Formats: sequence, C-alpha cells, structure tokens
Amino acid sequence: MRRAAISVLGTAAVFVSLLAPAGQDPVPAADSEPVFPAVNYAVAVDESASLAAEDMKAEKAAAKRIALGDVSSSSQVTVFGFAAAEKAGQRVVDPVCPRTTLDAAGREEVGGCVDKLRKRKESEGTGTDLPTAIRQGVDDLTDGSDASVPRVLFLLTDGKMDVEDSFKYGDPSHRAAEGERQLKLALKEAAEQNVQIWPLGFGPDPDKKQLDQIAAGGYQKGCVELPSATPKAHKVSGAKDVGTTLEKIFAAAHCLRHEEGPSKRPPATLEIGISPLATVGSIVVDKGDPEVKITYIDPAGDKVPTTSGTYKNSRFELAGGSGTVEALKIVDPLPGTWKVKAEAPEGHRSLPVAVSVLWQGELRGAITMDPPSPQAGEKVTVTMRLQTREGYEIKDPRDYEGLRVRSELTGDGFSPLALDLADNGKGSDPEASDGSFTGTVTIPEDADGALTVSATLTASGLSADTRSETGEVAPGELPVKAPLELPAGNTHPGGTVTGTLDVSNTTDSPHTLRLSIADVKDGLLSVEPNEITLKPGEQGTRQVTVKVSPADAFGDRLGDGLDLSGTFTVVDTTDDDRRLESTPVSVRVTPEPGIWEKYWWAFVSGAVAIALAAVAVVAWLGLLRRRRDPYGLVLQLVSEDGTVLNEHKAGHGNNKQWYEFAVAEAHRSPRIEKRAHGPYAVRRSREGGAVVRKGGNRIPLPVRGQVQLTDTLSLTLGGTPPATGTVRGTYTGARAGRTHETSPSQGSAYDEFL
Repeated sequence: MRRAAISVLGTAAVFVSLLAPAGQDPVPAADSEPVFPAVNYAVAVDESASLAAEDMKAEKAAAKRIALGDVSSSSQVTVFGFAAAEKAGQRVVDPVCPRTTLDAAGREEVGGCVDKLRKRKESEGTGTDLPTAIRQGVDDLTDGSDASVPRVLFLLTDGKMDVEDSFKYGDPSHRAAEGERQLKLALKEAAEQNVQIWPLGFGPDPDKKQLDQIAAGGYQKGCVELPSATPKAHKVSGAKDVGTTLEKIFAAAHCLRHEEGPSKRPPATLEIGISPLATVGSIVVDKGDPEVKITYIDPAGDKVPTTSGTYKNSRFELAGGSGTVEALKIVDPLPGTWKVKAEAPEGHRSLPVAVSVLWQGELRGAITMDPPSPQAGEKVTVTMRLQTREGYEIKDPRDYEGLRVRSELTGDGFSPLALDLADNGKGSDPEASDGSFTGTVTIPEDADGALTVSATLTASGLSADTRSETGEVAPGELPVKAPLELPAGNTHPGGTVTGTLDVSNTTDSPHTLRLSIADVKDGLLSVEPNEITLKPGEQGTRQVTVKVSPADAFGDRLGDGLDLSGTFTVVDTTDDDRRLESTPVSVRVTPEPGIWEKYWWAFVSGAVAIALAAVAVVAWLGLLRRRRDPYGLVLQLVSEDGTVLNEHKAGHGNNKQWYEFAVAEAHRSPRIEKRAHGPYAVRRSREGGAVVRKGGNRIPLPVRGQVQLTDTLSLTLGGTPPATGTVRGTYTGARAGRTHETSPSQGSAYDEFL
C-alpha cells in the first residue's frame, strides 16, 4: 500500500503548527491539543471579455471549491469578480460574496452567491485590471482581520493584463507601462501584509510569465523555507482539473502533504494510505453528487464515527457531509491503509467519487556521535535516524520526500564545522534509503573541551526538528570503556533481546556505569540492568537485556509489526557523568503469534496423519465393498429332486451391495428375474459363498449349500468366481454351512454395518 489517496479540498484546515520556537523541541502531537485553525481567503475571479464561456464556468467551479472545500468551520472567505473600468460609471470590482464564516450556513451562502459571477458585457468594461484586483484582495484579507491567521489570495484569471482602455492609468500611450508599475506596487503591498498570492490560469493560453510574476511578488515565507511552500502559478485545463489543482495549492501554501487517490463510480470502495508520521489530517471525498453516502473504515477494519468525538485515541470531525465535497478531519490518525466506501441510490451513480489526503506530521530525529568522547584529531561518525514521535523507525523514503538535513559540529577551541549527512549508501552510510543519514568529521587538533553535534530536519508537511548530542574531547585513551554488541532484535510485545557490553576498567578504583535507552517513547524500550559497577582492573563482558513493553502500550498501531528505534547510552557516573557509549538500537516488534502460527507444524502433521488414515479407511471399506459385491454370482434354482431348473448371473448390487430378485412362474416355468425391491436379495459373504436375504432374515449360502426359497424351490450357487481383494479380520456372526433360516438378531452385526 502501499499508499492510496485522500483528496481534500480545503486544506488549510489541517494546518496545525508551523515551526517550533528556536532552541526547543516540538511538543509531540500526542501530548498537545492539535486544532484546525482558521484561514482567511479572498477569491478574485476574472470577468473580462478575453475569457470564453467555458473558462468562466471553470472559474466559478473553482471559486465554489475553494469556499466549500475548506475543512475548518472557522475559516472565512470573500469572493469578488473583476474586469476593468473603461468609462465613467464603470467599476473594476463586483463584490458577490462578503466576508463569510465557513460554518454550515456560511457554506450554503457562498455556494449561492458565487453564481452571481458572470462575464462582463461590452458596456460594463471588459479589460483586465490586475493591480486593482490584487489591492481589493489585500484589503479584504487585512481589514479587521487577525494578522496571525494565514492570508491567501486566489487570483483566477487568464493572466493577460489589459488596462489600455482604463482611463485611471493616464495617457493611452503610457497605460501599459503604468499598469506594470501599479502591479509591482500592489504586489509589494501584498508581501508587506503577509498575503500569499496563488494565481490560477484559465483559458487556452494564459500568460504564464505574468502569472509567475504575480506569484513571486506576494508573501513568500510559508511554514518552512522549502520550494513546495512557495506560491506558484498553476494552469487549469478545465472544470474537471480544478479540484486536483486546488488541493496541491492548499497543501503547498500550508506545508501540508497531499496524496491524490483513486476515482471510481459508486458503489465502490477506494483505498487510501495515511503515513505513520501524520499527526493531523483530513480525508476529503469529492462525491460529485450529494446523494452519495460515505463510510470510513480504518486500517484495523473498524468503521469510524463521522460525528465529532474520540475513537481509539483518535479524534474525528466531519465537515460538509450534506454537500458534494466532504472531509473527515482526524487528529492522531491510525496509520496504514484506510477504506472509503461510497454508496449511492439508483440514478445517482454516474459521477465518479474521488478521494485524496492532506496531512501534516511530525518527523523526529535521533542523533548519535561515535565515539561520544573522541580525542583531538580523531574521526567521528555522526548519524541522524528518522523516527515518528513515539520512536518508531521511518524507512519508507516516500514519507520524508523532500527532506533537508543540516548539521554542524561546534565546540571549544574551534570554529563551527558543517557536516554533510547523507542516506545514499556511500562512504560512512551503510545502507541507502533506510532513514539513517550518516557522515563523518575529524575533531580539530585545537579542540580542548565540550563538543556538540546538531542536525535539523526540514520537510514539507512536517514540523522542523533539531536534535543535538553533546560530548567532550578526551585528553587521551579513556580508562573505562563499555561498547555494546546487540544483535538485530526480532521479538514480540513483552519480549526481550539480549546483548553484551565489552567492559574495560584500567583504573585501580571501581566505576559505576548507568545504562539507559533514549529517543523513544517512555516505556516502549528499557534496559536491564540499568546500572553496573566495574571492579578495579576488570576486563570482560556483561550481559544486558533490552525489554519491549507489553502489547497494551502499542494499541492498534502494532499492525503487522513495528521497528522500534532508540539510543543506548552508557554514562560513567564516577567520572562526572562522562558519556562512554551512544549507540543506535533497533528492535523489530511483531504481534504475538496465534495458536496456528505457534503450532502450525503440529496441525499440518495431524492433518496429514488424518488424511492418510482416511485414505486407508476408504481403501479398506472399498475392499470390503468389492468383497461383498454380488456381481458374477451364478444363482441356480433347484427343484426338490436336485434338478437345476434355471441359472441366472447376478449383476452389481445397490448401495448396500444387495442384488434383489424374484422367482417368476414358480409353478410352471420357474426362473430368477432381477427386480428392485424383490422378495429376495443376495450378496457375497466375506467367508466365501453368499448371504441370502429372505424377508427379514439373512441366511448364509455356502458354495456347496442351498437356501430354501419356496416350498419346492431352493437356491444354490453355480460356478461363481471369487470377488477381488482381500479383507483380513474376524467375522463373528457367520453361520457358515447352515441352510436353515435365522432371525435378524442372529445375523452378522458387522455385516449389517457394511
């Protein structure tokens, strides 16, 4: 999965926090209260004559999507049209939607007032006065608004400024130049008022150069200094392209991650992926038709609530459920593959349902310097490992796409040194794209005291994180050492991984060492013992155990398994808490196997044994059935004087292997005829010969014996070949050689079973 999409339209609503204050670690999302803050929007829609009717339609659709797609009920929006004032009495701006709060009622109002936008008539002024439109947008965003709320101006136009007929720009021969000058001044004002401008170009050939100029002229500093957070111009191909374009702009404007998902007609189930880094996000569904009903299913297979509330440590809130676009806001979402189930009644299934995700997360790092107390001139290895806020390893490069890592070494006696940390599998980096950034640096010869190595992670959609590791320049070879050897761990919740410390104490006094695991959520990993004392002159190994917390600590996030990452540290408390060891440790934690996983071999062995036994029984029963099949028996009717009156060859019997027959014309021309449900039946006997069923009695018929059928007729066996197959065993109920009748209770119970 790997990762599907979640489509969102009003992205600013999942904007949580931008940068942590300098020098402070960001507060984990799990310990803070993420909110969906408001964003102030202004939407300027070009109504000039240069736009075709279909482009005007696309602009109106975009304006509605901007207003209706926002996932915060506290955001505000104004919408106005613009063209140019070319005669007295004309005006540049057409206000259509005053500042409106995007609660449920506000969304309905905006959806209606946007329909007032229209292409200008010749008598109304048909040029394109971009400077005035930008000034109007800046004024709408700043007048009486909170400066701490993000300000975003969407400029929907074909990008072709046309003020040559606008008398306000002076002499006709200088109007084009004056328009360019006024545009620069308007953009400067926007930048000073922290207004980002995101131009959307409509029409077959928008002026890309002009649009790029406008995007670059407004406020440029977003949540982090990354290219993706910088306003850019976008060309919109038509109404169908509006949604995806706006989602990308929303995400970039607020440092959110955007992942576009699948699109299908209902009924359908669409899969989307949420990163383990996400602390807050929004699954937005463009339903196309308000009659489409959406159900959300989390990676654990549970249907989540769409009303405001908490479920399984996540908070949910649905916005816009009655419209064509809805968004499920989630705080601390369960990572993995989500399912969006779309259902619709007949007559409302023609439009596709699209789904995508906008999310913001928190990427943390754990930094180590090896050795932590190096000597001057010694080379050290610095590693920055990527983690979630709980300490789970991040190894999928897509989760940290666009990441920047800046690192430096500072200390007493030398100027700061920049470090190059890379995850490319080259040089000191052991493996490419594994989420660990590694580099080396040589400690300057004039270093004589404290050392600090630091690294800052910066990525779009992820809060910046700065980590540092302190050490001290060692005057010479350290007298106490305790390097760790820990095998790659694979265990279950509550399990352990055992390693060894190769300890060395060359002093003549005992040293107490404190052991711990940092850079992981409290309780997930621990070490035992947490303190050891080395005797004077001790050389050898000490066993240490890394213990994983019970399953309850992981909740529903364990899934198929997690990689826990931490930093194993050893501090010499006897030597002013000198850090002797700082080593990354990684433990793979998988769910406790069920009975099948534990004992599958026993189940398989048992199943094989049962199958073999069943085959043997079936074969044995088959032999028994063949042994008693009457096929081929030669039945003879014999008179009182021993004359054979009729001879009849028996066929295969029924399911009980009885061959049923009757005696026809017993007093004239007696003969044996096959007859279903006849008064007589015969089958072979396992001792040889046959068994005759007469009425309710079973009578043995030996090879040279006879059974009385009527007062004057008896049954004997002619030259009958034996049945194939051999059956071993003891038959206790046979009456071999007897010719008189017996009662049912005297017959063979075993034979009856067969």
